[in-house]
Amino acid sequence: MRREEEDLALDPSAVLPDELLERIRSRAPGYDERNEFFREDFEELTAAGYLKAFVAKDDGGLGASLADVVRLQRRLAAAAPATALGVNMHLVWTGVARVFQARGDSSLDFVLEEAAAGEVFAFGISEAGNDSVLFDSTTTATPLPDGAYSFTGVKVFTSLSPVWTRMGTFGKDGTGPEPRLVYGFIRRDQPGWRHLDDWDTLGMRASQSCTTILEGAVAPADRIARTLPVGPNPDLLIFGIFAVFETLLAAVYTGIGERALELAVAAAHRRKSLRNGGRPYSQDPDVRWQLADAAIAVDGVLPQLERIAEDVDGIAERGSAWFPALSGLKHRATETARQVVEAAMRVGGGGGYFRSSELQRLYRDVLAGLYHPSDPESAHATVATALLGPIEDPAGS
Repeated sequence: MRREEEDLALDPSAVLPDELLERIRSRAPGYDERNEFFREDFEELTAAGYLKAFVAKDDGGLGASLADVVRLQRRLAAAAPATALGVNMHLVWTGVARVFQARGDSSLDFVLEEAAAGEVFAFGISEAGNDSVLFDSTTTATPLPDGAYSFTGVKVFTSLSPVWTRMGTFGKDGTGPEPRLVYGFIRRDQPGWRHLDDWDTLGMRASQSCTTILEGAVAPADRIARTLPVGPNPDLLIFGIFAVFETLLAAVYTGIGERALELAVAAAHRRKSLRNGGRPYSQDPDVRWQLADAAIAVDGVLPQLERIAEDVDGIAERGSAWFPALSGLKHRATETARQVVEAAMRVGGGGGYFRSSELQRLYRDVLAGLYHPSDPESAHATVATALLGPIEDPAGS
């Protein structure tokens, strides 16, 4: 059920108090400079119960809704984008399990049970060159006699590489009459996987989203979540992953945009114009227009983000309209954040170009939004198909 009373929502400032966020913000430049995992942030967030956000209160969690976690992730991302993005991947799997529970499907209850016990989930889905994303895989899933599957392939952008204890992944089983996509969960303490030390990137450096090589990693039979046909599929797992992944990504990048706007406003008050007699740039009409335009853009994302999260929580009936709505949200949020950060760089002046500036780090971090699915081409194709129907075969077949 959708939360109808505001007092049922979590207070983000209670879960992430200012003192905790300031410590996290203070560590972000060092993690970025050293290309180092956000270990101290992770430890503090774990101690605060943040990784149990979607776990029910009776089981020791926060009992959060997706709308709650959207607000939390915006707040965390404003302090340390790479920390928020890394934690996001654990929250995706636990959020998907919560989507299942809310719809009467218990097949992912073990995810919430293990998260309650302190396990950390990685999102081992992305594959280089796989633009079908959830609808096909270059990883091989081999069935074993006891109902388990072994996975062999390469997964990229696996955040939380230093600390995950469980990884949700998938591959293609081609042994039957028709190929099937197999989704399952492997354990860190079992053989058949390794990381590459290859995360040396432009931005989001502290997430340490290293490449993972699967070399026969086994997901036991009781940790196989689904086997699905290749191609688009309305299964709840596909919906759940898409809904939670896109919405929480949008939350992280919106938080970056909000922080950039805050820094730009402070810069406009701080910087003085010699040409205008020492008056602050906050009195310059052009600067005022740029900041107002950025604020209007952020304000346009917020209700869309809140509404979609609430509709996921409320089990709204959107049918096939869900996928254009979700891909459109991710596209709008990441593009808006990028534009707002660029505007903040312009307003903030040349100081923002220095490595010591928080804005230059936000500028590098926000560019990662270009690479998460759905990419701009996919988002526009999805919305165009919803509006106009599929592209027709010119041969008429």
